[in-house]
Amino acid sequence: MAKVAAIVGPTAVGKTALSIQLAQDLNGEVISGDSMQVYRGLDIGTAKVTNAEMAGVAHHLIDIRQANESFSVADFQRLANQAIAAISKRQHLPLVVGGTGFYVQALVNNLNLGGSNGKQGGSSRRRWEQFAEQYGAKAAWHELKRQDPHAAERIPVNNVRRVVRALEVISTTGHRFSDQPQHRSQHQFYIIALTTNRQVLYQRINQRVDLMVKAGLVDEARRLWQAGGRQWQSGKGIGYHELFDYFEGQCSLDDAIEKIKLDSRHYAKRQLTWFRNKMTVHWYDLVSGVNSTKEIEADLRAWLTK
Repeated sequence: MAKVAAIVGPTAVGKTALSIQLAQDLNGEVISGDSMQVYRGLDIGTAKVTNAEMAGVAHHLIDIRQANESFSVADFQRLANQAIAAISKRQHLPLVVGGTGFYVQALVNNLNLGGSNGKQGGSSRRRWEQFAEQYGAKAAWHELKRQDPHAAERIPVNNVRRVVRALEVISTTGHRFSDQPQHRSQHQFYIIALTTNRQVLYQRINQRVDLMVKAGLVDEARRLWQAGGRQWQSGKGIGYHELFDYFEGQCSLDDAIEKIKLDSRHYAKRQLTWFRNKMTVHWYDLVSGVNSTKEIEADLRAWLTK
């Protein structure tokens, strides 16, 4: 059983910088746990680590899909487990880094994802995707509420991908999504969760969006939109779909940028709630100086030597 470190938390809280430092000090390799960084060409809006920032540290599950391709939590679970095995075989430390809570939870808890790689799962997923397209997101959510009220409580009405995922699991397994069985984890995890004062975090998010815009986010989003991104999974990401509305004349550029900031803040709040309620983590605050990178590294070293 491999020992794996994970760094989770909301956007703009310092996960990337910490991961590079720990990887350098502990002979580690990074596995991205971000659902959007898998897409080639979506660099600015996903805050993708640059080659310079990597500082020679090996990274995995970045730029592995074209923007018009789908990528599921089952795909992530399978590929992340393969990467962990390969990294551990090299006697390096696997470091899973990202803020997509369901992805990390699926890996850590070895969730049974209902065989979505099979023909039955794919057929069921397409059926529910077509249902949502024909009748709307709210109708799909109400269908989930009818079949699994507990799951519906935890999934926002407008998160069509997760609603469809839950309905797919129910269809293919015959069990409610909220009751899906868990298997024993394949690995041992030490989960580092970064946080900071809420208002400070929101300021950092707003500043990050402004920097993204200056770095060329609008042009990046326009290329995705012109290629047909409105219909793709990649186009549902924060920082992209808000600008699609601007390109289509539904709002001003300033309004679209403010919407990106608002959506990013709301997402950060949901991320914090997820990691508090769904997983056993060790909380640290690097932004305010309550904790230090050296402290985190010492705690991780102590866990690794147990």
